[in-house]
Amino acid sequence: MKKANLTIFSIGAVGYGLIEILWRGRTHWSMLLAGGTAFWGLSKISQKMKFCSLLAKAIAGSALITTIEFVYGIVFNIILKKNVWDYSRMPLNFCGQICALYSLFWVVLSFIFIPFADRLQKHFER
Repeated sequence: MKKANLTIFSIGAVGYGLIEILWRGRTHWSMLLAGGTAFWGLSKISQKMKFCSLLAKAIAGSALITTIEFVYGIVFNIILKKNVWDYSRMPLNFCGQICALYSLFWVVLSFIFIPFADRLQKHFER
């Protein structure tokens, strides 16, 4: 793995873990993997969609993060029964693993973190 990818993944892992601890008071190790994957993905969205608006990138980022959340939810919550989160009481949820409200939150976070991921990526390209 290139140094840039590893650094971006690591920042995402630690950053998302901290966001979870601040938001919920706890996290699970699997969320570090999800956060690293998501932040790395945001940097790739920024590269691939460089001529698109930040809003379009943020919507794509939300779709990516929601997909990661769903896959991790199936694996860790349903298959492994780790009960990392449960959105079953949230409106517009799917299988208790994803919900519309958090997808909206992911748009907001993507809007904030895509420019940061982009700057990191450009830093490593120098």
